[in-house]
Amino acid sequence: MHPAEVDHLVIAAASLAEGVAWCEATLGVTPASGGAHPLMGTHNRLLNIASDAFPRAYAEIIAIEPGKAPSRPKTRRWFDLDDAALQAALAQHGPRLIHFAARVPDAHAATQALAREEHAHIDRGHLLAASRDTPAGRLEWQITVRDDGQRLFYGALPTLIQWGAVHPTDAMPASGLTLRSLRAVHPRAPALSAALTAIGMGSLPVDAGPPNLVAVLDTPRGLVTLESQGL
Repeated sequence: MHPAEVDHLVIAAASLAEGVAWCEATLGVTPASGGAHPLMGTHNRLLNIASDAFPRAYAEIIAIEPGKAPSRPKTRRWFDLDDAALQAALAQHGPRLIHFAARVPDAHAATQALAREEHAHIDRGHLLAASRDTPAGRLEWQITVRDDGQRLFYGALPTLIQWGAVHPTDAMPASGLTLRSLRAVHPRAPALSAALTAIGMGSLPVDAGPPNLVAVLDTPRGLVTLESQGL
């Protein structure tokens, strides 16, 4: 399996306006414009967080778009955004890191590798084609989405994404943020490590313990640590 790379962090918010306010207060910057995802009834704002260790990485602040439903019938939104417990936690405690996506050269092969993984046989979901137009060109990508919308391993097993010719960071302005590190904590650490290895991401640190996804960023406010805390 070819190496996978961290593509983007997923920060969920009860509303996009709340996500922007959180970003300004927590990270000290205003996120750049993003777009809407008619396929899932969501919309986002974006932040370039690329660094030498994580080239082309960005952060996505995402929320359900009011009045919009997924365009695919009987499909729940990606990243567990329809989950009642996650929605309640976001409403009570504010936006939070919940997941990340891994950039792979062949999403079909990576999905099959997870399905074949000796001890887990993981169903990462359907490989869906999506796109949106940007000033820099049309973004086209394939992404794994389960019908039930589940992230798996409390968000520590990444969604798989394969980009076309254009990547979002190609036209994304510098934000003043860089991703310094990303690690996962999970009670079934060996199983998570095996799944990550299957997709070519065996170098991601995984520790045993209560579920958590931990990202450390350099920001205008100094080092900031974002944690999923089992959400």
